[in-house]
Amino acid sequence: MGIRLLSENTINQIAAGEVIERPASAVKELVENAIDAGAKNINVIMVEGGKKLISVSDDGQGMTAEELNLAVERHATSKLKENDLSNIVTMGFRGEALPSIASVSRFKFKSRAKGSKDAWEINISDGKKSVVSPTALDCGSFVEVRDLFYSTPARLKFLKTDRTEFSQTRDVIKRLSMANPDIAFSLYDNDRKAFQVSTAQGELLNVRLRRLGSILGTEFTDNALAIDAERENMKLTGYAGLPTFNRGNAQHQYLFVNGRPVKDKLLTGAVRGAYMDFLARNRHPVLALFLEVPTDMVDVNVHPAKAEVRFRDSGVVRGLIVGALRHALADAGHRASTSVSNAALGAFNTQNFTPTMPFHSSAQKNFEISSFHSSSDLSGVTQNYYSPIGHSSGSFSQPMGRNEALEVGSSDRGVANEDLSKFPLGAARGQLHETYIISQTKNGIIIVDQHAAHERLVYERMKGHMAQGKVPRQVLLLPEVVEIEQLAVDRLLARQCELENLGLVFEGFGEGAVVVREVPALLGDTDIKGLIRDLADEIAELDQALSLREKLEEVCSSMACHGSVRAGRRMATAEMNALLREMEVTPYSGQCNHGRPTYVELKLSDIERLFGRR
Repeated sequence: MGIRLLSENTINQIAAGEVIERPASAVKELVENAIDAGAKNINVIMVEGGKKLISVSDDGQGMTAEELNLAVERHATSKLKENDLSNIVTMGFRGEALPSIASVSRFKFKSRAKGSKDAWEINISDGKKSVVSPTALDCGSFVEVRDLFYSTPARLKFLKTDRTEFSQTRDVIKRLSMANPDIAFSLYDNDRKAFQVSTAQGELLNVRLRRLGSILGTEFTDNALAIDAERENMKLTGYAGLPTFNRGNAQHQYLFVNGRPVKDKLLTGAVRGAYMDFLARNRHPVLALFLEVPTDMVDVNVHPAKAEVRFRDSGVVRGLIVGALRHALADAGHRASTSVSNAALGAFNTQNFTPTMPFHSSAQKNFEISSFHSSSDLSGVTQNYYSPIGHSSGSFSQPMGRNEALEVGSSDRGVANEDLSKFPLGAARGQLHETYIISQTKNGIIIVDQHAAHERLVYERMKGHMAQGKVPRQVLLLPEVVEIEQLAVDRLLARQCELENLGLVFEGFGEGAVVVREVPALLGDTDIKGLIRDLADEIAELDQALSLREKLEEVCSSMACHGSVRAGRRMATAEMNALLREMEVTPYSGQCNHGRPTYVELKLSDIERLFGRR
C-alpha cells in the first residue's frame, strides 16, 4: 500500500478531534477569539446543549473580506508575532480552531471591521468553502455552528445529555468571565438566559471581587481573603476562601495563568499544600487565583486545548502560591467564615419550636451550668492558668474545684460591658455540657469548641518549634543505607542542611547511595527508604523537599489533637478566658486542624430577631 497525503478536510477533522472534544470546547475557542479581538460584549446561544446550534457574537475589531477568507484556513492567524512561540500574549495562537470547527459542522462566519461600511460572510459545509459575500452586520463578528459533529457521527455517541453539555459550557464561560471583568458575557440555553455578567470598572482587585461575587455568590465575597504577592517577576492576585468556607471537591478552585483558565497539577498541588494544616483530606478550599508570569517562563503550547501549562521554574511558582496563601491565612488571625454563623442561625426555626416542658421552679433544680464568675483582669491570666506546650499534661491546669450550680437570677460581677471592646472574642460567661465555652462580646455572643480551639493553639506552637529547627532527633541504632541513582544523591546532598534542620541527618555513602544516621523523633518507626526516595523525587520535580515537612506536620497535628483539652472537661473561668486571649493572638485559630470552625459568633441583632425584638 503506497504512502499518500491526507486531504485537507481529513487533516482538519483529525485536528478537530484534539481541539474540539465537545460543544464546550468549540465555545471556548470562539469566545477566546472574541476576547483577542478586543470585544467588550460577548453573547453565546446554544440549542440542545450545542449539538444543534452554537452562535457567538461580539463587538470586537472584526475582519475585512480578505482576512475573513484567510481566517478559516488551517494554521492561519494574526496572533503569533514573528512565529515566536516563547512570547504568546493572546488566548489563541495556533490558527486551528476555526477550520477544525468548520470541518465537523455546518459553519457560518460573518464579520465587519471597525471603521468599515461593509460586512462579509463565508459558509463552510462538508469541507467546502463558499466565496466571501456581502452581508448585513454591525461592527464585530458573528459565528454560527450548526449540527456539530454531523460529519463525524461516532463523536456524537460519546457526548453526554444536553444538560450536561450545557453545564460544561457554562463552566467555561464562568472561568473566562472571571479572568476578564472588563467584558460583559451572556449565555442562553435556547431562549432562557442562563448566565449574565455586566462590564465592571475600577481598581482591578475590587473589580475582580465584584465579578467573582456575581458568579460565586456573596457568601464567597464575605469569606474571601485578598491575595496580592510578587516573587521574581511573577505576580499572584485573586481571592481565597477561609478554611471554614470549604467544599467536598476541588471544582470550586479557579486558577488562571496570564488570563488563561488552566487545570494544572502543580498549581492545585500548591493550593493543597497551603491549606494542608487547615482542612481534612476530603475538603477543599474555594478560591480564584490569577498568576501573571513572563511569557518566556511559561509554555502554553503543551496541548492543542491549551488547558495545560509548563513552568520554567516550578519551584518558584509553588513557593509563591503557598507563601501568599499562608500569609493571607495568617493575617486572617482567628477569623472564621460567616457561613458558620448563618448556618447556626438557620437552625433556629422559631415557627416549629415547641418547648418540651414548661420552665418553672422545678426545672431550675436540673439546670446546672459552670460558674459565670469572670475575672475583672483578663490581661494576665494566660501565663497564670494556661499550661505551656512543654508541660507534661499538654493541657490546661486543673480547676480548683467543682463549679457550683447557677441560681437563676443571681448577679455576675464580670467584665464591664464597656471593656468588652478590648477583646474580639469577648469574656467567658460559662461552659455548656463541659464542651462549649460561652463568651459575651460587645455586640453578641460567641460559642467556642474548647477542644478544637486548643488543638489549633497546641499545633501552632509545635510548628513554631519546628520552624526554628528545634525538631527532636532520634539516632538510629543501625544507620540505614539507601541506594538511589547518583543524580538523586547529588540533589539530596544539595539540600542536606535544610533537611538536617528538619531532623533528618544523612551523608553520601559511595556511588549511588546515602546513609541515614538520624531521623525526626516524631516520625517514630517510619519507612526511611521510601521517605528518602520521595524526597529525591520531589526535589527533582518541584525543587523542594516536601514529604518530610508534611509528615512532620501530620504527626504534629495528631499529637496536638491528643494533647489538647478534651470535650467533657470542666474549666475554670480564668482558664476559659486564657483560651480566648490565646486564640486572639494565634494565626489560623478560627479553625481546627481539620477545617472545622473553632467558634460560632451570633450578633446581638440576629438574636433579637429570633425573639421578635426586631
